[in-house]
Amino acid sequence: MSYPEAYIQFLTHFHGDRDYFECHELLEEYWKEVDPDNKGSVWVGLIQIAVSLYHYRRNNLRGAKRLIENAIMIVNRTKEHIRDLGLDEHQLLLDLERLSLQIEKQLPYKSMNLPIRDEKLIIACQNSCAQNKWNWCAPSDLKNQHLVNRHRLRDRSDVIENRVIALRQKQKNRNNLE
Repeated sequence: MSYPEAYIQFLTHFHGDRDYFECHELLEEYWKEVDPDNKGSVWVGLIQIAVSLYHYRRNNLRGAKRLIENAIMIVNRTKEHIRDLGLDEHQLLLDLERLSLQIEKQLPYKSMNLPIRDEKLIIACQNSCAQNKWNWCAPSDLKNQHLVNRHRLRDRSDVIENRVIALRQKQKNRNNLE
């Protein structure tokens, strides 16, 4: 079976360098291309799993819990798509329920692996990890602040600039209506 490159890269980061922020970025861009505006998309469910783990690792338990609960609902509704993506949908749901309970009990963060059942997909992701010099399924490096607090340390100048442009356009549109 053939998988989108963005998905393979998502899995590579998820199990390789554990950069859940990058996982989110990769799949969000892909989701917006193939299934925009569908908040119940399988892609959104996978994004929410990664973002939940990002929050959990940072000890933002409230955010992690909310996102993992949303992800569980989406995975429940998209089991067939989960299976088509080479994952074991039943094991994934069990793992997500366990993760939700760990978060609720405020247990320390531990890296999780997605239950990939397609051997060819595993090999493709392992090869990608090897090219990047990452260890497949190694635990998160909790001392790596760039990994743990990526959203705070990234360059957001383009995002800020786009918000200013949008605000100006909104004000201009309001002035034109008056």
